[in-house]
Amino acid sequence: MKRSEKADEILDIAEEMARQGGYNNFSFREIAKAVGVKSSSVHYHFPTKDELGAAVVQRYTDRFLDALGDPNDLDNPKVAIERYIDLYRKALIEDELMCLCGIMGAEIEALPPSVGEEAKKFFERNVTWLIAALSYNEASTPAEDLKSRSLHIIATLEGAMIVARSLEDHKIFESVVSQIQYP
Repeated sequence: MKRSEKADEILDIAEEMARQGGYNNFSFREIAKAVGVKSSSVHYHFPTKDELGAAVVQRYTDRFLDALGDPNDLDNPKVAIERYIDLYRKALIEDELMCLCGIMGAEIEALPPSVGEEAKKFFERNVTWLIAALSYNEASTPAEDLKSRSLHIIATLEGAMIVARSLEDHKIFESVVSQIQYP
């Protein structure tokens, strides 16, 4: 979906705020101030906070998976998984932000349904991507084993981000990530 430059700027600000403190960490007034417009301009692009939240999560998911690319185009599963881990590493260490959907996932019971559904899609699409990456040259591995390994990788990365950020020590992330077993 093609959005205006101003709508993308609104999404950028909302995403950054949400990645710092969750769904309730942003308001239309705060976004308007950061963008330099009136609150009504934010409402013009996104009539409700639910719509804005869902758009932020959907765009985050699309960008995340676009950055990963097609796992079947990579040389081997190890390269694919390393690329996956690097996205989490970049978010935590370079951007100094959390995974948006990790935060939204933690809040899912309190989220509007449309936002919660988008957060759920992030994890479903990531599991699908990881299964494809892990199944490269492993046709004999049962699908449930691949799914379990995929969920383990996601849970490990999300947890490592939380603990490393909480303890203000990026080395924790690296230590935990080094324990992930993949082909």
